[in-house]
Amino acid sequence: MRATAKLRALLNSGRITVAPGAYDGLSARLVEQAGFAAIYASGGAIARSAGVPDLGLLSVSAIADRFASMADVVGAPIIADADTGYGNALNAQAAARAFERAGIAAFHLEDQTFPKKCGHYDDKSIVPTKEMVAKLKAVRDALHDADFVVIARTDAIAVEGFSAALDRAAAYLDAGADLSFVEAPTSEAEIAEIAKRLPGWKLINMFEGGKTPLLPVSHLQALGYQLVIIPSDTQRAAIKAMQRVLTTIARDGSAAAMRGDMASFAEREAVIDTEAYLTRGKTYASRPARYRH
Repeated sequence: MRATAKLRALLNSGRITVAPGAYDGLSARLVEQAGFAAIYASGGAIARSAGVPDLGLLSVSAIADRFASMADVVGAPIIADADTGYGNALNAQAAARAFERAGIAAFHLEDQTFPKKCGHYDDKSIVPTKEMVAKLKAVRDALHDADFVVIARTDAIAVEGFSAALDRAAAYLDAGADLSFVEAPTSEAEIAEIAKRLPGWKLINMFEGGKTPLLPVSHLQALGYQLVIIPSDTQRAAIKAMQRVLTTIARDGSAAAMRGDMASFAEREAVIDTEAYLTRGKTYASRPARYRH
């Protein structure tokens, strides 16, 4: 089944889907191996993995290449972050085609100005509703797979207020978005009101330390959400783990004291399926060579 069809089946299943964040092939494998049915490719986490902040600093081609490397090693559908589309409607179309070729199942497009900021930063600015509507229509026209899921994100709560954000989300659904994403609600009441007032599929962003209060997944499902993304908690955990092991190496000259906190050599190789690659290589190597004359 195509990744896009898999994601639509999940959204239609009547069960909420949790998609933890990943930012490279290794983290995508770990999310899938942990049993999650979908993976969120966080634009912020990808930027940070390159050593830069989430401020729209990476090129579209660099991001598309990263998406492709993730999609190549997992079977679970990937939901990607397309920021603002990286410019105007034509830029958004080019990005949509690149990301579709990369093998992802969905992306969200947001109504911030370019370059964007993390949705939980202060001092954001947004484009007029008409501009975002046109960009969504352009993206839909650019995609070839009718099952590709286009997610419309609005960052308007912090800029224009809660009611205006809901109005924008409704307009974006009318423009052809499959799923709404109202970023950074600041109370449980707002989370419930979003689900109540917006039709169709809805996504919510849940992560530790953000502006949005954390609610149990079961409660979010009861409210009417279909998709939960947890963008960067995996990366934040990885940062802390690397800092601890580096501190240990600096102190002791090795990481022996942290042996119990690290994957073993065999565990590491199992995560990336080394044995299957080696077996496949032997299969091809054992075949008799054929020559053309």
